[in-house]
Amino acid sequence: MSTAAAVRERPRPPAVYSIADAAALGGRPLPEAVEAMAAAGVRWIQLRAKPRPPAPPIPDRELYALHRRALAAAERHGAALWVDDRVDLAALLPVAGVHLGQRDLPPAAARPLVGEGTWIGRSTHDEGKLAAAAADPQVDVVAVGPVFPTGGKERPDPVVGLDFVRRARRATDKPLVAIGGIDETNLAAVLAAGADAVAVLGAACRGDVAAASRRLLAAAAAAGRGGEG
Repeated sequence: MSTAAAVRERPRPPAVYSIADAAALGGRPLPEAVEAMAAAGVRWIQLRAKPRPPAPPIPDRELYALHRRALAAAERHGAALWVDDRVDLAALLPVAGVHLGQRDLPPAAARPLVGEGTWIGRSTHDEGKLAAAAADPQVDVVAVGPVFPTGGKERPDPVVGLDFVRRARRATDKPLVAIGGIDETNLAAVLAAGADAVAVLGAACRGDVAAASRRLLAAAAAAGRGGEG
């Protein structure tokens, strides 16, 4: 094993990986939502600060402050915070990881900025992207989806289904995260298909965030993945 790979070695992710999404949360402050998720027991949380048009993007100065407050909230409860897309913020703050979509900075370009101790996640939506992420030494976590229809994005990629999760599991031994339309009713099926973790957005953000987090964690425990976050 290379030195870099050894530095980034981690145990299997917690089953529930919640996304604190600005659009899904409506007007609720992002750091407050992160605090509620972490206090409920969620151990991996991604901050996705992308308001939907016509709402304007969040200015960088405010975005940095939001991430700092969210990081402090997560750390108070022993949770790890991930940054969505913004490699610059992941380089400036001691977060656990940065998640990169297919239109974001390539993982090889992000690695020198965030360092070897920060995980890099990569979104994949088809066999080619999956194979590329599985083979990329800079990718630590492979995400697949959307598994089910989702309203988490304005223009979502085509649904891949549970069969794709099963193929992804055979294609890589890296930590595998499934995303898209996942909630407490179908979480067990996704984990059974081979995902190490389920990334949840709408199911985690709408309504009472703390109560939603507890429902998701209880569903994971009922599926045999309790005690991990």
